[in-house]
Amino acid sequence: MLKLNAQPLARLAAYFTRPLLCSFILGFSAELLAQADCEQQTTKRRRTGQTQCIPSNDAEQSPNATEQTADKRSDARRPGDDERAARLEAQRRTTLPRKATTLLRPQVTDFPDAIPVPDRWRIVDSLGYQERWWDPYNRNPLKGDKPLHDDWFFVTTVISDTVFEQRDAPTPVGAISTNHPNQLDILGNSAQDVLVENLAMEFVYYKGDTTFRPPDFEFRFTPVFNYNRVELEEIQGVNADPRDSYSRYDNHIGIQSAFVDYHIRNVSEQYDFDSIRVGIQPFTNDFRGFLFQDSPFGIRLFGTRDNNIYQYNVAWFRRLEKDTNSGLNDTNQALRDDDIFALNLYRQDFPRKGFTSQLSLLYNRNRESDTYYDNNDFIARPASLGREVGRSYDVTYLGYSGDGHLGRLNASVSTYAALGKENGSVFVDTHNDIRAFFAATELSMDFDWIRARTSLVYASGDKDPFDDVSTGYDAVFENPLIAGADNSYWIRQALPLIGGGRVALSGRNGLLPSLRSSKEQGQSNFTNPGLRLLGVGFDLDLLPELRLSANWNYLQFDNTAVLETARNQGDIDRNLGHDISAAIIYRPLNNQNVVLRASVAKLISGDGYKALYKDENPNYVLVNLILTY
Repeated sequence: MLKLNAQPLARLAAYFTRPLLCSFILGFSAELLAQADCEQQTTKRRRTGQTQCIPSNDAEQSPNATEQTADKRSDARRPGDDERAARLEAQRRTTLPRKATTLLRPQVTDFPDAIPVPDRWRIVDSLGYQERWWDPYNRNPLKGDKPLHDDWFFVTTVISDTVFEQRDAPTPVGAISTNHPNQLDILGNSAQDVLVENLAMEFVYYKGDTTFRPPDFEFRFTPVFNYNRVELEEIQGVNADPRDSYSRYDNHIGIQSAFVDYHIRNVSEQYDFDSIRVGIQPFTNDFRGFLFQDSPFGIRLFGTRDNNIYQYNVAWFRRLEKDTNSGLNDTNQALRDDDIFALNLYRQDFPRKGFTSQLSLLYNRNRESDTYYDNNDFIARPASLGREVGRSYDVTYLGYSGDGHLGRLNASVSTYAALGKENGSVFVDTHNDIRAFFAATELSMDFDWIRARTSLVYASGDKDPFDDVSTGYDAVFENPLIAGADNSYWIRQALPLIGGGRVALSGRNGLLPSLRSSKEQGQSNFTNPGLRLLGVGFDLDLLPELRLSANWNYLQFDNTAVLETARNQGDIDRNLGHDISAAIIYRPLNNQNVVLRASVAKLISGDGYKALYKDENPNYVLVNLILTY
């Protein structure tokens, strides 16, 4: 057997295997380094949708050099050359990400230690912002911009409302004396001048974050300081005492809100809630104030459901006496025996998105049968009309109201049916059934900077004041926003019913010819002539801060039988006349902090108005300045 020497064979093997081993180690090391570099780049700056980095060794990063080497050694291909060539081809077709940014990543030590603050509102304090109590536009603790302590905030609002008015209104001559002797007319000089200043201060102290839900607790107090001056041309127009002549200067402090609001609970993740409010509080039964808008004493439970799609009110109120000359609450007198029970349900986006529907049930129980005189010593209850005796009534109002837009058409509608009984009517001593109806709608559409609108109102009248059914519609305490609102002569002015006692044909800031002693202190009267109104108007936004509004309303009584009985006068026409008004509203700061309004209106009298008053066309001019802090 042939014996080989092992030492030469080992040398020969080492000679051939050493280059292959070195090449393998170098190639494997290069791949590890490329992989680490690629992962580092991807971690630092890879963006969404960017092609992932493919690691490669030095040979793969120089494909031309590799091809040249392959050409030189085409006759000595190693295992894996085909796979490597495929990888090189893929490398050429792949877009590598950009080079990583040279900015260093921040480290934990680069951040300072957290500085504790009492709450998130105090963060602004550390930035050096100044606070000025008189500046409502910037950070101000008096406007609720940060809590006084914990989560308790304080908000102050001050409103100055100044009105100067010159008007013509039918004015009776004094029953005992007159300022113009040698005159036998029933009506005297109709010129009147009025100056009214109301300074309202509202203070709100509440707890909670009100961004998505009501406050947990709220205390609200709103006193209003009033000064008013009236000058007439006839004695006994401002007071029953003729010694007061024809001028009156008066003042009053009224409490328009003083309540506590408690957030009972949240009922859903969308912060639907139940809350209760107790005290003197403002309440409006419908969108336009047709039935009841007042600040009575009461208890109100309210809340929302289904992500604020449904809202509800369940309330009991007892009305407060009013100051005769200011119209504000008079808390120095006992509460009236006049109760209101209200139930409202609102549904947003019904029947279409952008339109809110409301169902309303209101019950009015009145037991004011005693005689009551106002601050000017005129009789207020019962009304000095017909039998002039105390009466009581129970009436239920069933209503539907809607407000919003149907496509481009802006729509507002209200309907009420008044059903009940009254113990003693105005003209007959019987227990009358009350069956009356009311409907109103206002439609408008915007054309760039122009809004055109039309208004319709119907209130049923009583066709027979001596039967046992009262069909004249009357509200509880109205403050209507329709047909130009208080720009209209008919709505703004109180017209006395001359010859029918100390009652008004229509009340101040009222729509209905209800024949009350006054809207504020009188009782509802369902024996009245009713009303029909057709109106058109427009709003012109001449500038962002300047608006011009104009209205034309045609007015008719629904039935004049009650007027003919009260005046003992036959053939009173239905036609009241044409009410034409215009107003210009200027907001110099382009917000509600300063609002200047000037309006003028004229009633072109119809045959019905001429039968009751003089053959003249009364008018008024008004200037109103509102300043808000």
